[in-house]
Amino acid sequence: MINKKDVYWKLAYLLVTGAVFMIDQTTKAWAVRRLRFGDDWAVIPGFLNFAYAQNPGVAFSFLDNHGDAGRWGLSAVAIVAAILVLYYFWRVPRTHDRLLGALALLLAGILGNVTDRIRLGFVVDFIDVQFGNWHYPTFNVADMAICVGAGLLILDMFFSREKNEKTDEAKT
Repeated sequence: MINKKDVYWKLAYLLVTGAVFMIDQTTKAWAVRRLRFGDDWAVIPGFLNFAYAQNPGVAFSFLDNHGDAGRWGLSAVAIVAAILVLYYFWRVPRTHDRLLGALALLLAGILGNVTDRIRLGFVVDFIDVQFGNWHYPTFNVADMAICVGAGLLILDMFFSREKNEKTDEAKT
């Protein structure tokens, strides 16, 4: 039987997903209006800049030259990924907050980028970080949500394994 309180908690996580999605879309709209015509903004000169970029591919512009087939193929993969994340989200017990938070962030990031890809044919990136000669590829809020969500998944994997090992040791 499904506990009503658990459903409310999970809906709260999905509210976070919606909030991160809206922040992503709002910041991208700002970047299009403010930065699209080369009006880059040095927030912290030599370290953090806002600079408009269009990414038709996936991470680091991988698969960026496949035209409409790439656009719709990547969109289909992202939609399937979002469905799988949402399916897994509803199967995770309410007590696994780190995992639920990770899945909520992953879902927000996937939806933010697939919305751009379907609507525009590319993903809007605008956060540009550099340190001396090192330059990180331009990214956006959805990318950050995906990275933080994936990081939390990795942490959960390690902590779950340690917990299982300690439980197994206690049994012997």
